[in-house]
Amino acid sequence: MKCDMCGSPGKLYKAVIEDAQLAVCHECSKFGKVTGVVEQIPDKTIQKDAKREPESEVMDIIIDGYAEKIRKKRESLGLKQEEFAKKINEKESLVQKIESGNFEPSIALAKKIGRFLKIRLVEDYKESHEKQTKTKTNSFTIGDLIKIGKK
Repeated sequence: MKCDMCGSPGKLYKAVIEDAQLAVCHECSKFGKVTGVVEQIPDKTIQKDAKREPESEVMDIIIDGYAEKIRKKRESLGLKQEEFAKKINEKESLVQKIESGNFEPSIALAKKIGRFLKIRLVEDYKESHEKQTKTKTNSFTIGDLIKIGKK
């Protein structure tokens, strides 16, 4: 287990620091009143983190070429921009901007247009996020500057 204040591993003590019950190391225990020793239980989260795959996020995005696709489908149905705008309950100027590519519709609007025209305008996009590892460098950081300033 790690110290709740500084994160260092090792023997931990139960301490009340500013009305909060914390598990802290020997160094951090001086900031409060020690009430006991924390029983060490093997930390299984460390093993899980090592095996964990990169987190992935799935989100909806609007397809490339949405403007041309909307315009062609609307024209194939024989609808004018004004008629189409009324049927989807939007302003004609908005339809003009979308079809010209000057305005990218929201996901909700793209789904609404897609349902009406029976075309797919939204697709799933999967993005992976790898967990970054902390590395020690010999460079000077803002945190180092703050520590020096407090001394």
